[in-house]
Amino acid sequence: MESPFGPLITAMVTPFDASGAVDYARAEELAQRLVENGSTGLVVSGTTGEGPTLTPDEKLELFRRVKAAVSVPIIANTGDNETAFSIEFSRQAQETGVDGLLLVVPYYNRPSQEGLYQHFKAIAEKADLPCVLYNVPTRTARNLEAKTVQRLSSVKNIIGVKEASGDLAQVGAIRNACGPDFYLWSGNDGDVLPFVAVGGHGVISVMSHVAGKNMRRMMDAHWKGDWQAARDEHLNLLPVADALFPATSPSPAPVKAGVKLQGFDCGGVRLPLVEAEAKDVETLRAAMLAAGLIQ
Repeated sequence: MESPFGPLITAMVTPFDASGAVDYARAEELAQRLVENGSTGLVVSGTTGEGPTLTPDEKLELFRRVKAAVSVPIIANTGDNETAFSIEFSRQAQETGVDGLLLVVPYYNRPSQEGLYQHFKAIAEKADLPCVLYNVPTRTARNLEAKTVQRLSSVKNIIGVKEASGDLAQVGAIRNACGPDFYLWSGNDGDVLPFVAVGGHGVISVMSHVAGKNMRRMMDAHWKGDWQAARDEHLNLLPVADALFPATSPSPAPVKAGVKLQGFDCGGVRLPLVEAEAKDVETLRAAMLAAGLIQ
């Protein structure tokens, strides 16, 4: 069953101008570019959008501007490590007209599985929009376990999960545990093909900034049963996925460099992030060139 936000959701970067201010006009242009290149939905002010360094007012303005710029669904990242703040900010985001909410596992305070259940349940029950859970234990230091996802799948408004644990056995367990109307998106670009092969509905992607059409082609080939074409595209894109997440240049600096290599400048990153190291940009350039994404 196709998900309400489609198979290719881009976790959009936030463009900044030379002074470090949010470039809202450039964000509108980027959103339009992403849709033209295959994105069926956009996550705004997530990790890739440098949400931790944006003010609440900046986020709300981004939600408004991006929503007005494109016709695809907009998912606002409103999850936080404080439940009360997450509820209030989700309410404010909803007033901007967005179509869904992304709720990350609370970071740093490392709640128990029961705490995670109660946190997400409290937010979703106060929302009037579809909610997508976000499990990314490499960043939050806490895994959202399959049994907890199963419990949450019956909560009002919780429709799916962005699963970035990298554990395909856990993906399979979630697929088995939750009904057919519960949607699964990969949170790792290098895992997309095996992820959809075990019942996933698509990806919330970083790589789609530079390879959106390729990613759509890969997933469509899989769902049509053209396994060879899907595998060929998967293997073609793997070096790009790896190059976008080097250990020495945290995301989103590399993907902003990649978009710039394609002729679209989104500006720099905000501290504490810094620009991608030159060697990482060259590795990315080589991977994109080999994949046919630049000339």
